[in-house]
Amino acid sequence: MQLLTRDTGESPVARLESMARSQRGFSLIELLIVVAIILIIAAIAIPNMLRSRMSANHSASVAYSVTYANGYPPSLSSPGGVEGAGATCNASILIDQILSTPPYQKTGFQYGLAGTEGNVANPPAGCTAGFVGYLATAAPLTIGLTGTISYCSDESGVIYYDTSGAVAASEAGCEALPPLQ
Repeated sequence: MQLLTRDTGESPVARLESMARSQRGFSLIELLIVVAIILIIAAIAIPNMLRSRMSANHSASVAYSVTYANGYPPSLSSPGGVEGAGATCNASILIDQILSTPPYQKTGFQYGLAGTEGNVANPPAGCTAGFVGYLATAAPLTIGLTGTISYCSDESGVIYYDTSGAVAASEAGCEALPPLQ
């Protein structure tokens, strides 16, 4: 069997050497164009990714605020606790352990939970008296980067928001904000 090649009179090794000399790499302009295209794509994609991340942080913050609103019976002294340990009235394990232990940060937000309106008058036997009311807050760690809106809730279960990102200082301050629809 004979290979169909053009007979130029030179050896195959000489032909390969000749091809290697004639091939060159990319020119500087071609490389600069590729780099410019990559930078343009990055300039478009990175802000969209940051907005998506901030939106996810806000959604998680609202979800945790709902957890506080629905899972915090006022007679409990602590909605937190260690997962795997038995739930008690003093450590009920109703919320995420990260949110019930310092520094109370998750998904780019700082969370706070404070008892209000004094202690429950007659707690169940063996339980530490909890509070009659509570104020749960969630504020972005870095306004404009991790979030732009802060949230708060009280024992009414309504979640309120503040577009300035400021933390509500009291139940009255929280209830003065617009409710989340």
